[in-house]
Amino acid sequence: MKNQRISFANPDGTSLAGVLELPLDRHPHNYALFAHCFTCNKNLSAVRHITRALTANGFGVLRFDFTGLGESEGEFAESNFSSNLSDLESAAEFLTKKHVAPTLLVGHSLGGAAVLAVASRLDSVKAVATIGAPFSPDHVTHLLADGADDIERSGEAQVNIGGRPFRVQKQFIDDLKAQDPGTTVSNLRKALLVMHSPQDIIVGVANAAAIYQHAKHPKSFISLDGADHLLSVSADSRYAGNMIASWVNRYIDLPQTEGPSTDQQLVASIDDTKGFTVNMQAGRHAMLADEPHSVGGNDFGATPYDYVLGGLGSCTAMTLKMYAQRKKWPLKGVTVHLNHDKIHAQDCECDLEGDAKGRIDRLQRLIEIEGELDTEQRERLLEIADRCPVHRTLEGDILITTELKK
Repeated sequence: MKNQRISFANPDGTSLAGVLELPLDRHPHNYALFAHCFTCNKNLSAVRHITRALTANGFGVLRFDFTGLGESEGEFAESNFSSNLSDLESAAEFLTKKHVAPTLLVGHSLGGAAVLAVASRLDSVKAVATIGAPFSPDHVTHLLADGADDIERSGEAQVNIGGRPFRVQKQFIDDLKAQDPGTTVSNLRKALLVMHSPQDIIVGVANAAAIYQHAKHPKSFISLDGADHLLSVSADSRYAGNMIASWVNRYIDLPQTEGPSTDQQLVASIDDTKGFTVNMQAGRHAMLADEPHSVGGNDFGATPYDYVLGGLGSCTAMTLKMYAQRKKWPLKGVTVHLNHDKIHAQDCECDLEGDAKGRIDRLQRLIEIEGELDTEQRERLLEIADRCPVHRTLEGDILITTELKK
């Protein structure tokens, strides 16, 4: 994934900060806008994980901070739900001018209510996905209960939300109560995906039912069973992102031919988030590499050495099938079991070039062959296994060149 820090102005001239994430080594087939939850920001871990899942599936995604939050300018106290909608329209306008108009809106919590409300204003948008969204925007007023009396009496008050102080004005509450969610959802006229956890204690799942009931088809619901409201477990937010990416393919235009934007065979990228998760793009195919939890990884993908073994195993299986087809042998299947470890050279019962000392890498390969093959044919396939291209590469002289990209 490639990150670009951007900024754009809302109708009041306030500068809003965002991050535009693009797929690795390919042009986005569509763009999406992400609206974060109430008093959150664009860098919430769940937002990052959902965005990463979408970029891995070919989307460009703009996530940004609403007015007065995160790195965006302006005063939160002077913002309201209506100004959030204006911020979203400004973000869509930025994408339209600089890249391509968004076709997908994704909103989390109050951000979900916001994308439902703004979608009908954006002609380019074809699909909307909500995560833990309230049916009525004024649902969030329960978070302001401690300061409700002061707000009503003085017109504003400082309240504590999620352990942080925020100054809230009466106009904010009035604006929330003025919304008409039933009409908004009924008039959406976009493909809708509602995602919600039955265990959400911040925004109950009954809100998802209300959204779904008011919406017209096409509409879908996916349960985020076991997840909390903020999707604080990374596996939950990644699941949500992957489900959105799969669902929306039915409602957006995808190019017939879509390939890499450079001539590199594979691109690998890691960012400054926790752990060692690496996004990889090989042509049209997105992959993840990672390390296990025991060494500080997230365990979201195979390890680098797993991919080495995968290259050898897959090449071995393909080579044997190609050879058997050419010989017209009745090969039914090939399964290759592999293992990697390090052993002392002196313990290796094999011929090593030169005077190998210390520890060496050992790749063990056990091949299962299915089919009515005689002993001679099976032995020949075992010989052919050592001739697969990746095997030859690993045993041959390898030159690796490295330089910094300018």
